[in-house]
Amino acid sequence: MVEFFQLLLLGAVAGFTIFLGLPIVLFGVRERVRGFLNAIAIGILIFLIVDVFSHAWEVTKGASLSASQGVGSAGSAAADLVLLFGGLALGLLGLVYYERRYMGQNPGGAAATKLSMMIALGIGAHNLSEGLAIGQSYASGAFGLAIVLIVGFGAHNTTEGFGITAPLVGTTPKPKTSFLAKVLFIGGAPTFFGTILGSLFYSAEAYILFLSIAGGALIYVTMAMFSSGRKQFGNELMMAGIFLGLSAGFLTDLVVVLGGA
Repeated sequence: MVEFFQLLLLGAVAGFTIFLGLPIVLFGVRERVRGFLNAIAIGILIFLIVDVFSHAWEVTKGASLSASQGVGSAGSAAADLVLLFGGLALGLLGLVYYERRYMGQNPGGAAATKLSMMIALGIGAHNLSEGLAIGQSYASGAFGLAIVLIVGFGAHNTTEGFGITAPLVGTTPKPKTSFLAKVLFIGGAPTFFGTILGSLFYSAEAYILFLSIAGGALIYVTMAMFSSGRKQFGNELMMAGIFLGLSAGFLTDLVVVLGGA
């Protein structure tokens, strides 16, 4: 069983892996290495999307089955369906709106720092939902899912560091380390705070909503990362990395299950 202190520690790790993207942006790595790392992260995210929605759908489907058998409320079943699809819309279409609203700027100088900050705020918003999903999983007793979410979101946040700092690469003057730390904190810290909030209570409705919001956001980020990566690094490299990432996701889940979590 995962202790509460351990959950908070792991939630912090999941959030602040976003800082691992900092040295790569500052000091650089070979382009193909960066592309391969991103592809591995995409594979992990694909597994995570399946895992997140399978848990949300299991609860939603169970409510509908109970209602059809006369042992549950039809109103509750309908509410669960609304929350599932509503959360998906918030997570997926909300980031579509964010991209259209804020990503059309041309980075350069002060505009680059503003763009970096807006990306951090957008990523922080969906990282809050991810943290809530971790906390809700813990509160519901689904310790295995909580650990899988922490591993997946931790890998995910590592790649998000690239997105936050990318507009600042090559700008003059060079951004201060304090600013880089600030935008990365804004992007990553909500995972930790969401973990705390989500762990304080459990409700099936909140569980469904938080998971579906996180799942929708992950779909958006995964599609964007894949589209960009395939153009830059080619199909072969991307598919090899995705295969490794998917394998890592399934093996991680298997280890968690065999461990009795």
